Amino acid sequence: MSITALSQGLVACEHCSQLNYVHTDDVVACGRCGSAVQRRSLPRLGRVWALLFSAVVLYIPANLLPVMTVVSLGKESSNTLIGGVVHFVQTDAWLLALVVFVASILVPLLKMLVLSSLLFSVHFRWCARLRDKTRLYRLVEFIGKWSMVDIFVIALLVALVQFGEFASVQVGAGSLSFAAVVLLTLWATADFDMRWLWDVCEEKEGDANV
Repeated sequence: MSITALSQGLVACEHCSQLNYVHTDDVVACGRCGSAVQRRSLPRLGRVWALLFSAVVLYIPANLLPVMTVVSLGKESSNTLIGGVVHFVQTDAWLLALVVFVASILVPLLKMLVLSSLLFSVHFRWCARLRDKTRLYRLVEFIGKWSMVDIFVIALLVALVQFGEFASVQVGAGSLSFAAVVLLTLWATADFDMRWLWDVCEEKEGDANV
């Protein structure tokens, strides 16, 4: 079994990275900056699962309900995210179609799948390919901020069209659902601690050596 700082009673300060001796659940002052230091909490899988499940539920209306409704010269037209991708493809706007598809459909789906696999790994102590799972988690964190690209596009279109004399744009329920999906997945990612998986795998390895 590999020796880790935590197994030796050492905990790094979140502010200055100084290693400090921390016993059990005590809270100590960092020897370098004086900040409070304590051992990381036990996995709060229930909270992360709740956030992720809510995102999965809202992902359905986010893709099926209109994201925006345009009223021009008395005519009203609504578009969903999928409908927008199809429209851009039909008008040969392949780049816009790719941006909307990746940022609005593919990225949120992949984030939810990766988070689900990580949660299952912690719960069932699946310890294979830990480094790869850590890289996946970091990737999810990195691409999370790009999930709002098409919401920014919609907001820009609304602002531009509202200046027109004969047209107006209303944000649809699909946009609100999609924004909620993005926020919930960001929250779930922030609440998940990748060290939980390393901890449970270290415990599993220790149990196997007993």
